[in-house]
Amino acid sequence: MIPLLMFLVVCLALMLGYPVAFTLGGVALAFAGAGVLMNGFDPTLLNALPNRLYGIMENQTLLAVPLFVLMGVTLEKSKVAENLLNTMGRLFGRFPGGLGLSVTLVGMLLAASTGIVGATVVTMGLLALPTMIKRGYDPALATGAIAATGTLGQIIPPSIALVLLGDVLSNAYQQAQLNMGVFNADTVSVGDLFVGALVPGLIMVVLYMVYIMARALLNPAVAPAIETDEFEQRPLLTQCLQGLLPPLLLITAVLGSILAGLATPTEAAAVGAVGATLLALVQRQLTWKNLQEIALSTTKVTCMVFAILIGATLFSLVFRGFNGEEMIHEFFHNMPGGVFSAMLLVMVVIFLLGFILDFIEITFVVVP
Repeated sequence: MIPLLMFLVVCLALMLGYPVAFTLGGVALAFAGAGVLMNGFDPTLLNALPNRLYGIMENQTLLAVPLFVLMGVTLEKSKVAENLLNTMGRLFGRFPGGLGLSVTLVGMLLAASTGIVGATVVTMGLLALPTMIKRGYDPALATGAIAATGTLGQIIPPSIALVLLGDVLSNAYQQAQLNMGVFNADTVSVGDLFVGALVPGLIMVVLYMVYIMARALLNPAVAPAIETDEFEQRPLLTQCLQGLLPPLLLITAVLGSILAGLATPTEAAAVGAVGATLLALVQRQLTWKNLQEIALSTTKVTCMVFAILIGATLFSLVFRGFNGEEMIHEFFHNMPGGVFSAMLLVMVVIFLLGFILDFIEITFVVVP
């Protein structure tokens, strides 16, 4: 019952607004201290914490996180989203629901270029939402389209969520194979997750577009056509080349090198960071002020991710010290329906936790 109580206390503290990293670490230390006082927890288990933290620092997979963050923040400052939206708006805006389709396509391209959810949502909200509301789009449809397509960065590679998940799944999969007596254990790489997530991500994009088109055809008033003079007027071919070519080249360089096996995710992230910097330079956005903002934003996001990772590491260590892992294993093992019912339950739990937890907490606390 103690592991379950730990999890409930964490959820309650997060709902009250406490920072995630300090909540995970604080709850773990509080329960560990109480367990030591009641002779229910072995304090020597905490001796493994320094090695765990050192392993985080030297993890080659996690090195891709700050590089992908740098790439995404740099692209946010280089007006890529603005150019994409202008181009897509000219191509599709004249049709009912066209601006919604443009937002979806731009969100897909930004997701494949940056891998950062927050940057995509904020950028699209600032650029597209005022125009959509001004031109008579239903506010629910406009905000829903931006929020939904903005979260495509979690599943469409290169995704920071998939990088973090790849590290967790690799360790968990190897441990599971060793427990089954398979000592030449295979690994689950981040590249495997990128390949597996690409098609589901594209299917989601298609479904979003079908929904917007259906709403526009059934009730044109919720997504009216707009005049293309709302957008920047240049020769269409020139605008398409300038708006679409840079992000497509960056996507090909980063994602293509990973899928083709030419580079690891960390190496591809470094290429993407350099490419985003060059793109900002070409767009004349690489000013000293923007460089300061890029460095500060990258540092903040990276520190947040790794602070949560450290807190989650401490939480999982104490959770296992209270035999929480064995309790969950026994629960799933005794469930009727076998693996399929267990998988269904896990999916439902993760779905519900998504209302109160971010993907980082779910990745490092729930998934293992």
